[in-house]
Amino acid sequence: MFRTLCAGASLGSLYFLKSGLHPPGKGVLQAQEIQYMAPPLSELSGVTEGSSMRNRMEKFIMTLQAEFCSALEDEEDPKYKFRVDRWTREEGGGGITCIIQDGHVFEKAGVGVSVVHGLIPPSAVAQMNARGKKLPEGQEMPFFACGISSVIHPRNPQVPTLHFNYRYFEVQESSGQTRWWFGGGCDLTPYYLDEEDATHFHLTLKTACDKHNTKYFSKFKAWCDDYFRIKHRNISRGIGGIFFDDLDSPDAEKCFQFVQSCGNAVIPSYLPIVKKNKELGYGYNERQWQLIRRGHYAEFNLVYDRGTKFGLYTPGARYESILMSLPLNAKWEYMHTPAPGSKEYKLTEILKNPKEWV
Repeated sequence: MFRTLCAGASLGSLYFLKSGLHPPGKGVLQAQEIQYMAPPLSELSGVTEGSSMRNRMEKFIMTLQAEFCSALEDEEDPKYKFRVDRWTREEGGGGITCIIQDGHVFEKAGVGVSVVHGLIPPSAVAQMNARGKKLPEGQEMPFFACGISSVIHPRNPQVPTLHFNYRYFEVQESSGQTRWWFGGGCDLTPYYLDEEDATHFHLTLKTACDKHNTKYFSKFKAWCDDYFRIKHRNISRGIGGIFFDDLDSPDAEKCFQFVQSCGNAVIPSYLPIVKKNKELGYGYNERQWQLIRRGHYAEFNLVYDRGTKFGLYTPGARYESILMSLPLNAKWEYMHTPAPGSKEYKLTEILKNPKEWV
């Protein structure tokens, strides 16, 4: 098993050593040789279009993780680099968690890959059946799951928070039948509304969706608005994006191609917004509003998010990775209400009534 020894490693200078003591220069793997943030959980060097969907999806998310981390580091002060943790799970599989914390541009940025397998417990099956999966209950079943999940909390309130997640799941029923599906999405949570940025973000996602099905974007945008609703506050977490789950048609290959297009749209949808706004000025009031909104973000993730619940119900769960989506700082202010006519009030009205941006 590999352990990350350089907590602040950048993409171009990662190195990993096997557990134990080694003399300098022994057991070293350079990032450019493995082309990922850390050695993958599976052997991926020979993966082709004819390989299993498990390996193809793992290779895709490993590559996307490295590309996205590199793009984020390009926007950050050079002295802040991703900490890379490669971890394993006793029950089967593991993951790679990459974190920038307390940086200049990114207050907390997490980009995680997990590739896990084993027996799914009845409690996790019940969680999936609650959304209509119709799996046999009361029994453990072999499963495989891999995915990439990321949440970016910038320091500047003028830069929105980004979340994206793309995943592949297999479960084997007692009959021997293997059921598979894809899920995922990408959504934006601004603190101050820039309509030009909102349109750019949604248009980039729509372009990715339209390559595969012109009905996908409107369907998955509506699903996103509904899923990320903070019901007890009657507002949305952000201004939407796309969200889908249980995608298993028309066939595995076309579903995978769609997921690839969505994943590859992350950088062009978000990085121009970071570049445009990261050096804009802000003051104490803007920071306080950002912290309040981050409290709302945490509420959704801990109360409603299915991925968080499923992860916590999975044996051998790595809680630090599951909860990396939470902001470094947040605030709960009693009975806070934005002043009518303010920029904060304008955003709140949009959160109450989701808007079509394209």
